[in-house]
Amino acid sequence: MSENAPRCDWALNSAIETAYHDTEWGVPKRDEHSLFEFLILEGAQAGLSWRTILAKRDHFRTAFDGFDAERMARYDDADRARLMADAGIVRNRLKIDAAIGNARAYLELRATVGGLSPFLWDFVDGRPLVNHWQHMAEVPAQTALSDRISKALKQRGFRFVGSTIVYAYLQATGLVNDHLVGCFRHAPLCAGTPPAPR
Repeated sequence: MSENAPRCDWALNSAIETAYHDTEWGVPKRDEHSLFEFLILEGAQAGLSWRTILAKRDHFRTAFDGFDAERMARYDDADRARLMADAGIVRNRLKIDAAIGNARAYLELRATVGGLSPFLWDFVDGRPLVNHWQHMAEVPAQTALSDRISKALKQRGFRFVGSTIVYAYLQATGLVNDHLVGCFRHAPLCAGTPPAPR
């Protein structure tokens, strides 16, 4: 895509954000691994820029065993110490503990309802919600939907899943299409949206 193609404003901040915006952000994700990885990364991002997380993402994948939830759920104090000493990730004890706890909560969710994909997509009747924002100032930081999902995740033992984090997660994983209508990605993602269930 041309460098001059119209994009959401935030995608113009850096090359890594442009690439992420053009290829990943807002693309509907239904595979469990991607949804779990993004959940952990969005929690790590709290209070930081997403650019920081993107720059560290490959190292996160290495440090957290490829975001293998079963392995993460077995992490012990030695693993916590290893992660706290790893400058390649966000070294925050609360976030590291939450990632481990979220792996355990995820395994329980998978055992009871099949995983994040059926759990999340049920909130939007199986299809992305498409917004038609003209300007970035219109895009909300949280919504009634993210409030409901945040509450449901917390009830299932997840942490670092406040409504603002959850809304960013919904945007990233394509449950919500928040590309501006003038962005070159908005229409193609709308075209891939299945019809409403009857």
